Amino acid sequence: MAFFQKFMKIKYRIKKQEEFQTIIGKRKSLANAAYVIYYQPKSEPWCRVGISVGKKLGIAVKRNKYKRQCRMIIHEILEFDDFPYDIIIILRNKFIKQSYLDNKKDLESLLNKVTII
Repeated sequence: MAFFQKFMKIKYRIKKQEEFQTIIGKRKSLANAAYVIYYQPKSEPWCRVGISVGKKLGIAVKRNKYKRQCRMIIHEILEFDDFPYDIIIILRNKFIKQSYLDNKKDLESLLNKVTII
């Protein structure tokens, strides 16, 4: 059971295209070289996260790897019950070129900006 607790739970994920479109449609966003974040006030008692990786970033195996890495970064940074927004994270080309720690710092700084705004 401890193995599965390491990963981001499914109830914290946004999977449906309609939910992606409603959050992106609100047009509240922040960006840096590695990420674009769209956000809206959360609709559940906990925040939810959706991750999107474009086809330009590689074949499906690599895109899935990047999503897993991003999920682990989110799991390390985010307190799902305390964070006030549902967010969509879109990975950019710079994500591939940076190290895990640099990606973590970039995402952490963006999430801090979201909570300040």
